[in-house]
Amino acid sequence: MSEDHPTPDAPTQTIVIPPEVSMVTLLGPRDEMLRTMERAFPHLDVHVRGNEFHLTGPSADIALVERLLDELLRVLEAGQPLNRDAVERSIGMLRAQTAERPADVLTMNIVSNRGRTIRPKTLGQKRYVDAIDAHTVIFGIGPAGTGKTYLAMAKAVAALQAKQVNRIILTRPAVEAGESLGFLPGTLNDKIDPYLRPLYDALHDMVDPDSIPRLMAAGTIEVAPLAFMRGRTLNDAFVILDEAQNTSAEQMKMFLTRLGFGSKMVVTGDITQIDLPGGATSGLKIVREILQDVDDVHFAQLSSQDVVRHRLVSAIVDAYGRWDETQIQQSGGYRPQRAARRPRSGGPR
Repeated sequence: MSEDHPTPDAPTQTIVIPPEVSMVTLLGPRDEMLRTMERAFPHLDVHVRGNEFHLTGPSADIALVERLLDELLRVLEAGQPLNRDAVERSIGMLRAQTAERPADVLTMNIVSNRGRTIRPKTLGQKRYVDAIDAHTVIFGIGPAGTGKTYLAMAKAVAALQAKQVNRIILTRPAVEAGESLGFLPGTLNDKIDPYLRPLYDALHDMVDPDSIPRLMAAGTIEVAPLAFMRGRTLNDAFVILDEAQNTSAEQMKMFLTRLGFGSKMVVTGDITQIDLPGGATSGLKIVREILQDVDDVHFAQLSSQDVVRHRLVSAIVDAYGRWDETQIQQSGGYRPQRAARRPRSGGPR
């Protein structure tokens, strides 16, 4: 029950949940989903008796909760469990009156592996995935944690499984984060592995790990630094360029002109995390201006609202964004160059 009690003559509504639906599944452990609804609608009294929701409060809130329950039931019917994050995102989409229904976003399956299904979790992510289906060259731009590369790789694996392409090519620029590759120990593969490790990690989530060496040996899956793309024409391939903010304008042009027949390209990056030395211009920052009027090229912009890591990550991204804008204003419009980062591994980006 919410803390702000409605007036005695406030509208009331009873919503009956079908008997075949488990109320424990709908309400969550320790009624977590119910508590999430109550926090989101503080002016609404919500009582649950048996399989009935009794709502008292503003008519608009009642109508929204009625739609919310319908969406959550559709998610359960699709065999997907509910969690607090799904409820909060559904409420946000309903309040924003998006054309897409929350259940359509939360039940969209991309690829399954070992009992795990990869799907978009936000409206921005679904629109990004839809854009990958609809266009040949797609740019996914946004902060860390929005699933830019992870979802692109899932679409690549799905396209390979559906025989829409013959191979997957994953590439990154090997920006030298304060160290020269020539001075690092080991073979060339040993030297470039730290830059490519995040791609391998994500790939292991989507493809049987035992089959990856075989697929790589056959050339069905290739993971390589961007420099290895020069001089090639990539036909019948799903090609992903990750960390594209660390490409120069020349490298970006080189990569995009590798596009061959029957291929699709997805370019992902975060223009707030540029590691290029000496203040060099990022190819990702200027490519929108260059290609914005080119047919079949799409720019998908993801935001902190699409961050699917810990809920604090979204707040951290926003806080850094505000701080950066303050620094730009104080410096008269000059954006200071970020210090180079060392290669990192793990987690979808």
